[in-house]
Amino acid sequence: MRKEKATDSASDKSQTKAAKHVEFYDPSKESRWTRLGLTAESFKRAPGTTGGQVVAGSQNVHDLEKILADSPMLQQKMKPRHLTMIAVGGSIGTGLFVGSGAALNRGGPAGVLIAWVLIGIMLINVTQTVQYWGEDLMPLAGWITIFWVVIVIVSVFGTLGFAEEEFWSSCLKLLVVIMFVFIGIVCICGGGPKSGAYSNYIGGSKWKDPGPFAHGFKGVCAVFVTAAFAFAGTELVGLAASETPNPRETMPAAVKGTFWRITIIYILSLTIIGLLIGYDEPRLIGGSGAAASPFVITLKDAGIRGLDHFINATICISVLSIGLSCVYAGSRTLTALAETGYAPKIFAYVDKSSRPLPSVIAVLMFAPLAYCKIVDAGNDVFDWLLALSGLSTLFTWLTICLCHIRFRRAWAVQGHSTDELPFKALGGAYGSWFGVILITLVLIGQLYVAIWPLGERPESSSEIAKNFFEAYLAVPVMILFYVIGFAWKRTLPQRAHAIDLDSGRKSWLTAEEMNQWRAERRQAPWYVRIYRILFTN
Repeated sequence: MRKEKATDSASDKSQTKAAKHVEFYDPSKESRWTRLGLTAESFKRAPGTTGGQVVAGSQNVHDLEKILADSPMLQQKMKPRHLTMIAVGGSIGTGLFVGSGAALNRGGPAGVLIAWVLIGIMLINVTQTVQYWGEDLMPLAGWITIFWVVIVIVSVFGTLGFAEEEFWSSCLKLLVVIMFVFIGIVCICGGGPKSGAYSNYIGGSKWKDPGPFAHGFKGVCAVFVTAAFAFAGTELVGLAASETPNPRETMPAAVKGTFWRITIIYILSLTIIGLLIGYDEPRLIGGSGAAASPFVITLKDAGIRGLDHFINATICISVLSIGLSCVYAGSRTLTALAETGYAPKIFAYVDKSSRPLPSVIAVLMFAPLAYCKIVDAGNDVFDWLLALSGLSTLFTWLTICLCHIRFRRAWAVQGHSTDELPFKALGGAYGSWFGVILITLVLIGQLYVAIWPLGERPESSSEIAKNFFEAYLAVPVMILFYVIGFAWKRTLPQRAHAIDLDSGRKSWLTAEEMNQWRAERRQAPWYVRIYRILFTN
């Protein structure tokens, strides 16, 4: 009996030891076409994680293999240039090119700047475009089909397809905005073509007549949500970090790129728009799609031929980019929910080309809703879809700020020092508290505008209710989802001492090691230190 027990014990130890060994998946052993997602083999389930992310301070880890195994099933295909351009130009789209026109009409140039600056500090949509060219070029259904097919094709190439598309489309959008800034400055100074509206110096005349504010305080409140739409997608940088080999090196540069996008791209271009176009310009609210874009209106008024069509083509590419970003973010989020038990396990499937196929297909299945735009009731359908998702960006940012506050609290309670962190948020926990307060004020302001909308007050109670829910429907929907989640899982937020800070952690450097690393970097020449402060870590 003793010998049998000893044998069983030895067998158990052997099995335990074998169980600790993790088999990692090496995609490099697959063919190039499989890695690109173009073979039947590529659609098969990936046998395991690649363990492809760098672990800093690995000498301080007892079980490195376990840490490497605690990685997402998605492969690390993104390069630093992809992440940088997603941060700098990824969310530049119709919110800036088109949505800024309606925002200028509602809030005036000063109201637009106030909203964009405040939302931008906290961060440190669109249904029409192609109608600018008219139905003669191609019916709207044809454009929708083309966009859908292109999105599907790019999605076949997975992470790499999305990253390359975002890189090159961001380059184009940056080029257009920078070009517009230079043209706008010339036009403001009176250097436009003699046949156009900007052949004489106009300076700040639009701020005097019709003025800086369109509807006073209420107009500023109405513009905040438009500003949030324009900045939507900034959080994609954090989502994409899991698909980069070394987030510790690439994330700081990407995050700081957000500051430059806010400062140079949004604030500067919106300032120029406010100097060139008055908020009472009828085309801002009377036009459809790109025809209501202040960028297009400015170039047409300046008498610069052809550039309005170039801007419209850029808007179309921006719409395509937004669609791909939605597929990317939606599919990855759904996969993460499945991995944590909040969605069916089928959505945790990731193939050998690093595509979460069921999640991607589930998101793409909603694309035919775009064809609603063809019928007369299409605008109403999209108004309600917008109402569902309208405030979702604000809720996303609110939860990110709250998570950071809770992380900092748990980090301190569990005996850690902020010196251990490879990257510190600029404002620390105080910056996140500022974000929470500002988002709460924006939600209150949106409630104010929903109850007392701009313009004449609706007479019927049904019209009042319609206006309210179009502006605030996302709030009860979010509350409903939270209630369902609680009823399903019966879990409450954990106490700070019980929060798991180690799962998925890839930096295990001690405070002494981090401070030594920082001291070494302080020895660099002054111009290198300035560059690092502005653009890297």
